[in-house]
Amino acid sequence: MVLEFLGLKKETVYYEKDIETALIDQLQDFMLELGNGFTFVARQKRIHIDGDDFFVDLVFYNRLLQSFVIIEIKTGKLTHQDLGQLQMYVNYYDRYEKQDFENPTIGILLCSDKNDTLVKISLPVDNSTIVASKYQLYLPNEEELQREIEKVYENVEKNN
Repeated sequence: MVLEFLGLKKETVYYEKDIETALIDQLQDFMLELGNGFTFVARQKRIHIDGDDFFVDLVFYNRLLQSFVIIEIKTGKLTHQDLGQLQMYVNYYDRYEKQDFENPTIGILLCSDKNDTLVKISLPVDNSTIVASKYQLYLPNEEELQREIEKVYENVEKNN
């Protein structure tokens, strides 16, 4: 995902709250980036579990999918703990918020960097509801784009 429409400066370090606030400020553009059918439900949705409080960054509902969509934002490299946190939120919504006629909750973890193998190993083999997506604040320049294309090409060659 390219979040260039947020207007955040390229060289600045941001907290999760900064990106979340910028997304809320530009909610219409962000929802268009997500796709059709999205409605905004909550920001920093408090979940109370047996005396402990947790806060889901963003909650949407997709009318077309008939499913809650939870978005967690991480400004660093994705960890297996991040995936566990998101899985807990998805499980909570499936067990306590979702109606019988609705489809399973979808979880999206937006992070600045990720290890695809870590994601694959951390999630169940039959996973269809958790997605980890790397975000960029700006489109890459020509040189960076060329390096990315070369990396993808090398990976394809290696896997064939």
